Amino acid sequence: MSYLVSLRRSLARIYVGNLAKSTTQDEINTLFATAGAVSSVELVKDKGTGLSKGFAFVSMPAQADADKAISMFNAYSLADNALKVNIAKPRVERA
Repeated sequence: MSYLVSLRRSLARIYVGNLAKSTTQDEINTLFATAGAVSSVELVKDKGTGLSKGFAFVSMPAQADADKAISMFNAYSLADNALKVNIAKPRVERA
């Protein structure tokens, strides 16, 4: 197993839903950094408009920080939207 694959598996990946279309990757990074170190933020965008699809994934190197972020930001109000924050489920390939 490569180092990169091993590193990705050790990161805690968090799903962040119910984001406003105007929410930026920097806003998410800044918010979650208050709970601990953030490795990456993947804001999912519509290919046509470039606007947020309303959800993102945040990776954190420490599970304790991820757990703290989930408890801090689940139902947190950002841009008048109550966020839905939980552990991301593994991606399922579609046929």
